[in-house]
Amino acid sequence: MGYILRRLGFYLAAFWVSITLNFMLPRLMPGDPVSRMVARLQGAIRPEQIEALRRSFGLDDAPLWEQYFRYLGQILGGDMGFSISRFPTPVTEVIAGQIGWTVLLGLVSLIIAVVIGNLLGILAAWRRGGVLDSALPPVLIFIGSFPYFWLAMGLLWLFGVTLGWFPLRHAFSVGSTPEFSLAFIGDVAYHLVLPAASIVLVSIGGWMLGMRNTMIATNAEDYIVMAEAKGLRAGRIMMRYAARNALLPSVTAFGMSLGFIVGGALLTEVVFAYPGVGYQLLSAVQNLDYPLMQGLFLTITTAVLIANFLVDIVYVRLDPRVRVS
Repeated sequence: MGYILRRLGFYLAAFWVSITLNFMLPRLMPGDPVSRMVARLQGAIRPEQIEALRRSFGLDDAPLWEQYFRYLGQILGGDMGFSISRFPTPVTEVIAGQIGWTVLLGLVSLIIAVVIGNLLGILAAWRRGGVLDSALPPVLIFIGSFPYFWLAMGLLWLFGVTLGWFPLRHAFSVGSTPEFSLAFIGDVAYHLVLPAASIVLVSIGGWMLGMRNTMIATNAEDYIVMAEAKGLRAGRIMMRYAARNALLPSVTAFGMSLGFIVGGALLTEVVFAYPGVGYQLLSAVQNLDYPLMQGLFLTITTAVLIANFLVDIVYVRLDPRVRVS
């Protein structure tokens, strides 16, 4: 329990630092969101309205410390302000409307890459020097060296434009109404194939190589030799003894990847016009939508911190050596 509480304190401190940096970022940049908005409206706004907008964005003439504590109160209350590009829609509403698609794309891609990559790594290490161990890692690492967006464009051109097997854009067919039905779920899965495949192909090689190297070191441990001397089945030794202990580094990597799901598929979403957080972040940058950028950055940071804290809790269960009384 002491270990968990210490880790919780660390993540709370990191969260406070991220909020502080998020507060300072637009105030250190030249100009402000209200000036951008007024320029876009070309003077069709009165001075008292400008002042009201400055107060709503927390950029009035109040002292910096007062603005800071006001901002802290808003964040802790779930208020991230209003989006400039979609004014007067709240930032939380904009993010809530997009984050589900990003989580779907990132989570499906991550689970597929982790499961297949780790299984391939286990098999390659267990039969070290075989065909799987010799041929597959170099091929997957070569594919993984391509940028996400380059591979995504290649898949889009081949399977979308040339062959016409998969749709070119969006998360579901134009004209479809989101609903919980087999037809709509199938349509979403159909649109998910190419974006998810581009992420899986790039990342699966790293998962396989990491598990392979860890398994090779684990196979040399004394308890593996003892299990073999007892005459236990090879499959049981591989999965129950070697793979179980070799999974610990993968758990950490999975936790890190889980946190970066929220913002990690930005370029893939842009290529496929997938309506996720990454696509929305690009739009916010292009429109100089500071409140939305702040909200997205804070959402991504929070996701990473929560994912790592959950990994720490899981680690306590998997490896008692990390426990501190």
